[in-house]
Amino acid sequence: MTRHAQDQAKTSKLKTGYAQKVLSPQRLLDAPLPELLAELDVTLDESSITDPSFTGAAVVTRDRVILSMRPGQPDSERDAVARALLGRVLDVPLSPLPEPYRMSEV
Repeated sequence: MTRHAQDQAKTSKLKTGYAQKVLSPQRLLDAPLPELLAELDVTLDESSITDPSFTGAAVVTRDRVILSMRPGQPDSERDAVARALLGRVLDVPLSPLPEPYRMSEV
């Protein structure tokens, strides 16, 4: 999969009730994504951002997590980025995303 070097996945990490959830790396990587999102009560929405360099963002509030993903994003990219964002939000130890992807906290 070829992507531009500017591709980034952004996340905001705040103290929330989600910090209490415990998820193993194996569960995060192996569970079907829709099942995982339902289990964690995470919403996945399409972003209004259509720039190909935007791969996703996690918005964390006091009581919920929303993953915002680019419309038209390839399924494999969406799956990998969503899991990486969830791992960051829930402090699940994962290997870094491959280049050219980068995680940024804002």
